Amino acid sequence: MQEFRMERLTGRKYREGKFDKAILAVGSAENHGDHLPFGTDTIVSYELALKVAERVPGLLVLPPVTYGMSEHYAHFPLTISLRSETLVAVLKDILRSLLKHGIEKIFILNGHDGNIAPIEIAAREVKVENPRAKIAVLEAWWITAGKLLPPDTFEVWNGLGHGGEGETSIMLALHPELVELEHAKGRVPEGLPEEVQIKWLFHELTPYGASGDPTKATPEKGKKMVEVLVEHIVDFIREMDARDWKYELSE
Repeated sequence: MQEFRMERLTGRKYREGKFDKAILAVGSAENHGDHLPFGTDTIVSYELALKVAERVPGLLVLPPVTYGMSEHYAHFPLTISLRSETLVAVLKDILRSLLKHGIEKIFILNGHDGNIAPIEIAAREVKVENPRAKIAVLEAWWITAGKLLPPDTFEVWNGLGHGGEGETSIMLALHPELVELEHAKGRVPEGLPEEVQIKWLFHELTPYGASGDPTKATPEKGKKMVEVLVEHIVDFIREMDARDWKYELSE
C-alpha cells in the first residue's frame, strides 16, 4: 500500500505519490475523565483520516494538529489550550502552505467542539483570499455518527457527551488498550435547550471530566461508528473527485 502519511514521506516519495488533495485532523490535549486519554480527540480524528486515505487514492494525510481551543475544559487538569486566535492563525498558515504548493482540495476532520469556530474563521478567510481553494470540513463527527446510525444504536443521550458513550465506544474500537473503562463516570446535563446554545464551562455540567454515560460504551458500537463515518467521508471525497471538486455555480 502506498504511504500517505506526510511525516513518513521523503521528497521523492511525495513526488511519485501524485497527491492532489489533503486531509487534516484537528484534535486537542485535554482531560477526558478518568477513563480516556488526553489525546482522545486527536487520536480519533487522525485514525479516521488514515482509514479514509486507505480507500482514496491521492489523499495526503497531514500530521494532526494536537492542540485545540480547550479553555472551557480548563477546570480539569491537565488541559492544555490554544487561544482561539492562535488556532485560527495556525490553521490559516497550514492552509496557505498547502495552497502555495498546489494542493487546493482540502478536507478538515475536526475532533473537538472548541475547534469548530476557529476552523470556520480560518477556512472562510483563506477561501476569500484564495478563491480556487476547495475546503471541506466535518465539524463534529460525534453528531454525524448519531445521525448516520440507527436511532437505537446508543442507550443514553444518543451517544453524545465529552468522553461519553459514543466517544468511549469509538476509542474502544480504535485503541482499547488506552481505555480504562472501570474508571468511567459521566453525567448527562439536564435542562440544556436543543435549539439555543448556552456557552458553558465544562465543570458547570459535570464533576467527572466526562459527560454522557461512558459506562454504556462497547467496542461494537464504536466499530459501527468508525464504519459509517469512514464510509461517509470516502463517499463525499469520491463524489467531489468525480466532478473535480466543482459545486453549484463554481467556475
